[in-house]
Amino acid sequence: MSATALPNRQDHREQPHRPALTPAPRRILVKELNWLGDLVMSLPALRAIRSTWPAAQLAVLVKQELAGFFDGEDSIDEVIPYAIARGIRGIRDRKRVIAQIRVRRFDLAVMFPDSFDSALLTALARVPRRAGYSADARSPLLTLKAAPPQDALCGHQANYWLAMVRETLGVEGNAGDFALSPHQPHRSKMQQWLAARRERPQARLVALAPFAAYGPAKEWPAPKWTRLIDVLAEHGESECVLVGTPSERNRCEQIAATAKAGALIAAGETSVGELIALLSLAGLVIGNDSGATHLAAALGTPTVGIFGSTDPAWSAPLGPRTSVVYRKVECSPCHARTCRFGHHRCLEELEVAEVASAAESFRA
Repeated sequence: MSATALPNRQDHREQPHRPALTPAPRRILVKELNWLGDLVMSLPALRAIRSTWPAAQLAVLVKQELAGFFDGEDSIDEVIPYAIARGIRGIRDRKRVIAQIRVRRFDLAVMFPDSFDSALLTALARVPRRAGYSADARSPLLTLKAAPPQDALCGHQANYWLAMVRETLGVEGNAGDFALSPHQPHRSKMQQWLAARRERPQARLVALAPFAAYGPAKEWPAPKWTRLIDVLAEHGESECVLVGTPSERNRCEQIAATAKAGALIAAGETSVGELIALLSLAGLVIGNDSGATHLAAALGTPTVGIFGSTDPAWSAPLGPRTSVVYRKVECSPCHARTCRFGHHRCLEELEVAEVASAAESFRA
């Protein structure tokens, strides 16, 4: 089944108006999410906070490896990257993060993750007002809290964080406010990267994201990616570039090596900010339900998302030119990392021709 993503699908029942938090905060910290795709889907909530209190200093606390996501984002004033190791070193890392928060004297912290740890860090940093969903046994650590309302649990996942800031802060946002822009220095660097490597610079550049950090239940089989590269080259005069993390580079190399048409490999060679820039230069992006796919869609690049274990009604890529290819078998969506039946039929049964057809529809 192929379907166009609908970014504004939500429960349209009238929600009661809640006045915005008073007194107005002057220094706001948003603890951001830990997955690249979730960062995209939480942008409407982040920008709603900014538009409600435009004079406030707004900072985000985000994992170090994801900090580049905000390089081109002008709605925030500061990015605070952090890393927390395991074991004894992790205790020291947490103390360092708490000190970073405390020294900035935030008067409001907003937790987008539902984790206990995010609430604990801001409580120990003595931020006086702390907002988030009551989840993961952290309710006593929050001063502004709510259970997820019904409209947070239906429609698109972007509604989840929009409902949270509405219920806890009285902040109203727009689910369509998710558009990304590349950081221009990154874009210039990736233009040079492509110029040095492309063999057919006049062909359409197609970026492929064949893997997903969440697990194999999101990954269309590698042989199908190999065949897709050749189909796109044969019929669409396209040149492909494979994107991904350093840990995915070897598998990307295997796909490229077995494709007759070959492919460029950017996996492991780009920061998050540079990945955003590269995807903005592509004429088309095809990927699993993964961070790269969500980035491309939010950039406005034509994007085809391949869904297996996850539900496109909940997490389809947000963007004006998106298409989803999804085969709903009896056990999907299961939202699992690996198939408990061991067959991955939801992905195995998706044919290369279906994905290629969705890709070619953007030419028209």
